[in-house]
Amino acid sequence: METLSQLIDTVDENPDSILVMRQQTEQRLPSHQHDKAQLLLVYGGIAYLQTQERDLYIPSNHYIWIPGNYPHNLMFNTQDLYIINIYFPQQKAGGFYDELGIYPVSKLLSEMLSFSEKWQGDYAEGSWEFEFLSTLKNVLSKENLKKFSIQLPTTDDQRLNAITNSIRTRLNESLSLEDTAKRAGMSVRSLTRLFQAKLHITYIQYLKMLRIIKAMELINDTDLNMTEIAYEVGYSNIAAFSNNFHQLTNMRPTEFKQR
Repeated sequence: METLSQLIDTVDENPDSILVMRQQTEQRLPSHQHDKAQLLLVYGGIAYLQTQERDLYIPSNHYIWIPGNYPHNLMFNTQDLYIINIYFPQQKAGGFYDELGIYPVSKLLSEMLSFSEKWQGDYAEGSWEFEFLSTLKNVLSKENLKKFSIQLPTTDDQRLNAITNSIRTRLNESLSLEDTAKRAGMSVRSLTRLFQAKLHITYIQYLKMLRIIKAMELINDTDLNMTEIAYEVGYSNIAAFSNNFHQLTNMRPTEFKQR
């Protein structure tokens, strides 16, 4: 808890400054929040951000915008991940800046980040670094990029969590609604209602997201080809795998691998 307190004190010590931090510290902390808004950029792997309502997945070359005073906790499971955090003073900007969202790093944003790649620490209002970083922030809402949409809802329902944990270990199986209900000792109707009541999502939607998340991890962490990955996460049809991947990530699997 001392580390958590130190981080929050550091972030909010100068309320009017913009703070750039490149240390990967937040993944070791419990859920927390700070007054400043946070731009968290991910390179080289997949990061996982937990909130009170959902788990979010941030692939390489994407960023997440976290409004001020929004409880969250960052995690990742790869040593190749590189993270940049930029904390901005609270402002009543509205719209884009009031909502949690994940977006791809555009060419323009990438060039601005490259220009400031050695910056670290606090930058006070009036400095040219502050003005540059403020412009970087203002660019975000102007790009009109489509949100990355893989957001798994969470629940404290123990019975449902046991079911979803079991599904995670068997993604290469067919996992029909009927089979999963039978394994859980429930009727199809009861399991359908449980997903809707506790997660506000259908069983099929949840399973689809789990499979694409696992595929992203395999693309990033293994040398399997796309056909092998598709089979590994439960698809017998490579076209269906590619279409579902694109539907949830706005990218084809091959494009994701190139990034």
